[in-house]
Amino acid sequence: QVQLVESGGGLVQAGGSLRLSCAASGGTDTRLLMAWFRQAPGKEREFVAQVNWSIASTYYADSVKGRFTISRENAKNTVYLQMNSLKPEDTAVYYCAADPVYTGTTFRHYDYWGQGTQVTVSS
Repeated sequence: QVQLVESGGGLVQAGGSLRLSCAASGGTDTRLLMAWFRQAPGKEREFVAQVNWSIASTYYADSVKGRFTISRENAKNTVYLQMNSLKPEDTAVYYCAADPVYTGTTFRHYDYWGQGTQVTVSS
């Protein structure tokens, strides 16, 4: 069983930066795909970025490409999301997710989730 714990959310002005962290434990010896999703009030959870645990390939939603960077530090079983040039529309609860088999971007197919961390971008 994989446990995920996010941290690093907060309040930032538009144009600012934040770095989110996701610490994974339990079952991290498998080839987990790690991803970040976000959910704004009244909206469906949407894909942000993903990274393959073993070979570090990455994929981004068009809305964050060029502004966000996902990375991982295997020695610490941690995945990061560096968010630059933040916009008010980036305001959401950000969730870390993981799955040992699924490789896509549909949130319903991910088996493991963190509790979420709030990111608020003021204009």
